Amino acid sequence: MEISRKTKAGIVFGIIFGIVDIIPMILMKMTWDTLLSAFSMCVIGGFLIATSTLKLHNILKGMVIFFLIAIPMMIIVSAGAPKELIPMLFTNLIIGSLMGYFIGRFGEKQIK
Repeated sequence: MEISRKTKAGIVFGIIFGIVDIIPMILMKMTWDTLLSAFSMCVIGGFLIATSTLKLHNILKGMVIFFLIAIPMMIIVSAGAPKELIPMLFTNLIIGSLMGYFIGRFGEKQIK
C-alpha cells in the first residue's frame, strides 16, 4: 500500500505544527496529557485535511476540519476555564488555515 504525497505532507505538517503548538504549553508547564492531546490533534488534523475530499479552498478546508476536531476539546476547556476558549479558538483557526495551505501547496503532484 502506497501512501500518497498529500497524505505524507499532511502527517509531516501535522507533526511540525504539533511541535510548534506545544512549545508554549511546555513553557507554561502544562501536564503531559494536555501536551499529548494538542500534539495528536495536530497530527490527526493534518491527516484529515490531506485526505478530505471537501470541495473547499485548502485554507478554508483546513480551518473547517481543524475547528471541527477541536470542538470536543473546546467543550472541556470552556467548562473549566472559559476565558481560555477565545485564544484556543483563534490558535486553532490559524493552525488549521496554515496546515491547509501548506498541505495543499506541498502535497500536490509536482509538474515536470
